[in-house]
Amino acid sequence: MRIVDAHHHLWDLGARDQGWITGPALAPLRRDFLLSDYHSVADVNGVAASVVVQTVTVPGETPELLELAGASDLLAGVVGWTDLTAPDIADRIAALKEQPGCGKLVGLRHQVQSEPDPDWLTRPDVLRGLGAIARAGLVYDLVIRAGQLGASARAAAAVPDLVFVLDHLGKPPIAAGHTEPWAQDLRGLAALPNTVAKLSGLVTEADWRRWKVADLRPYAEVALDAFGPARMMFGSDWPVCTLAASYPDVLAAARDLTAGLSSAEREAVFAGTATSVYGL
Repeated sequence: MRIVDAHHHLWDLGARDQGWITGPALAPLRRDFLLSDYHSVADVNGVAASVVVQTVTVPGETPELLELAGASDLLAGVVGWTDLTAPDIADRIAALKEQPGCGKLVGLRHQVQSEPDPDWLTRPDVLRGLGAIARAGLVYDLVIRAGQLGASARAAAAVPDLVFVLDHLGKPPIAAGHTEPWAQDLRGLAALPNTVAKLSGLVTEADWRRWKVADLRPYAEVALDAFGPARMMFGSDWPVCTLAASYPDVLAAARDLTAGLSSAEREAVFAGTATSVYGL
């Protein structure tokens, strides 16, 4: 079965710092994770194409990722960053579309999870920026915490021409072992036809040392029921996933969680949805 990894990261600390990697828990990530490193895990795990996703909210990172993707057969798409609230956001997006590798630009995102305002996504300036992304023919990745699902649904309803891709299922409280109110809020987002979700990032929301597939299953089942396989896509969240699991373990968990689907449904989750949504 063809695999498209719809969510992973790359960084070179010599070129750009990753200020979010702080403290002893994240220390294993404080090194370079280069395209050659990703190739080493993607190739042996049958990954045919991937989407590399931004990690820092600075203008310089997205052109670097685009240039890297432009020279790579493996990197099929880039989800980058620009300031959603900038008055000239349309011009900024247009400038990104003139960068080397610009044909690989498929979407944008912002670290909404770090915004202190729980309703940041529904601010007028943000909604204006989201509208500009829609007009540019790109999609918008949602990196949020569970408590921001409601605001995400309101934003998606306000900008119906934009496809919203939910990263990591909205970071459900897997380690705490409860599903509500996350499940209800997720269903509210999934009820909107312009929303899609990534089966990604779950192992790092679980207990990093003692997680089992059974811990992830209730959350995957809610998401699969709410969105349906045709609106879900696999993402490894490499290398962040390595805090809790190896790449083969993450892939094996995703296969286990989708084992009850038909072959066509599994093809959608592991390749078809990402290919369609991101236009790979």
